[in-house]
Amino acid sequence: MKTDYDIIIVGAGAAGMAAAQYACRANLKVLVIEEKAPGGQAILIDSLENYPGYAEPINGFEFSENMHKQAAGFGAEFTTAKTEALTKNADASFTVKTSDKTYTALTVIIATGAEHRSPGIQGEQELRGRGVSYCATCDGPFFRKKHIVVVGGGDAACDEALFLSNLTDTVTMIHRRDSFRAQKALVTRTLNNPHIKAIFDTTVKEIKGSTAVTSMILQNVKTKEEQELACDAVFFFVGMKPNTELVPDAEKDAAGYIVTDEDMRTSVEGLYAAGDVRAKSFRQVVTAVADGAIAAHTAAAYIDNLRS
Repeated sequence: MKTDYDIIIVGAGAAGMAAAQYACRANLKVLVIEEKAPGGQAILIDSLENYPGYAEPINGFEFSENMHKQAAGFGAEFTTAKTEALTKNADASFTVKTSDKTYTALTVIIATGAEHRSPGIQGEQELRGRGVSYCATCDGPFFRKKHIVVVGGGDAACDEALFLSNLTDTVTMIHRRDSFRAQKALVTRTLNNPHIKAIFDTTVKEIKGSTAVTSMILQNVKTKEEQELACDAVFFFVGMKPNTELVPDAEKDAAGYIVTDEDMRTSVEGLYAAGDVRAKSFRQVVTAVADGAIAAHTAAAYIDNLRS
């Protein structure tokens, strides 16, 4: 069968760009479609210190730029557009419709990642962009030397709190549990940072302010006691929502992540998933890259079988 590309990769995060590199090295024609800038969640990392091979930490933006250049250097084509629909055709090929154009491919790798969940707190939407944010590297510089609150207790929350602590002396972390659930080394660095204060067993009930954030109403989950905390900004990192709208027919787990086997195959033949969008126990840049490489390798074998 004749198609525009051998593999179309939707998403240019770490998983998508690794898949592009490995697919091109298998002498396949590859298109990567990304709605925003290449890099995905990795682009927001201030200091990537645990990626193998880097003795010194590397900035997430620089790391993403390197991956982009490397994949393009191997021959991957990149286009910036929103992917609107994915269809499997009668001849087993796929059609991918974007906001700009429609393409066909023998296989598709979904590497659309996940996005930050919105907790739905009173005042959150009203003050979004006026002190309420979900990206420290994007909006943190607007609040230099201000009191910043970070809500969450996972890797992302700790990473972002550490980044923000370089901009201000006062970062308060709010977490609903009695301890952080991030990696131990990251937790240690966070708790030992003199500019970061942690408040555990606490949730946010309301964000207050008219034209900008001025304070938050907090509630202790055990005593139910409430307190008002004056602050200038609040950054939420309370979990992720996988971007799976393109593949309603693919099997998913209870949390909505795409289910794959160890070779990144989904329940739809010829369709693969890699990175944060798929169901797995550990989400890191290094595991996303591994997913992408495996997905490309498996897709290449599938294409060889089709052609033979």
